[in-house]
Amino acid sequence: MKARTAFLGLLTAGVVGTAAWLVFFSPVLGVRSIEIVGNLTVPSERIKQQAGVPDLHPLATVNLADVESRVLGIRQLAKAKVDRIWPGTLKIEVVEREPVAAIPAGGKVAIVDKQGVVIEVKSAAPPMLPLLKVDNPAVGDPAMTAALQVIQAVPAALAPKVREVRAGTAEGVTLLLSDGRTVIWGGADRPKEKARILTSLLKREKATVYDVSSPDVVTLK
Repeated sequence: MKARTAFLGLLTAGVVGTAAWLVFFSPVLGVRSIEIVGNLTVPSERIKQQAGVPDLHPLATVNLADVESRVLGIRQLAKAKVDRIWPGTLKIEVVEREPVAAIPAGGKVAIVDKQGVVIEVKSAAPPMLPLLKVDNPAVGDPAMTAALQVIQAVPAALAPKVREVRAGTAEGVTLLLSDGRTVIWGGADRPKEKARILTSLLKREKATVYDVSSPDVVTLK
């Protein structure tokens, strides 16, 4: 009886040991494919290379947090989520940063997202992005933060006509339109009211300057 029990114990230990070896050490359940989801402009191959996971590396021992961190080294990406899909697929879901403005920088332009993070540097600004001019073009700068918030609050129909956005202070955001008109927006407060009033004014009032910085008292020049 004791011999039988010992034999069953050894057999169980052997099965468990083999299973552990298959899962954690062998290439049998290794990474055979990497699935990239959510990328539009960043090539999948670039993301796979940045992930740094060798073929057939045991899927169970892939450090998902480390892979996410490496993938986010691509500055065009805002988010990354990595999951295991058994038996041999690593799924990387990403969210790309969306360009909202171009900041002049030493003869070139830095393309930034809504948080002011530089996505890439180009020789010229894309035609649909407004130029953003602030004294201190840095993430977290109050004037820059306000200007970026205003850019996002501009009505969709008007956005393509915004040629330039200037902000000397967080309360002094001004829009220059492609037809030569100027919009004094002010701070980033009350964006929906300002957008609604501005849309109405531009349709029915002819002026060169529209001041909606205080929605309660709008002035035209």
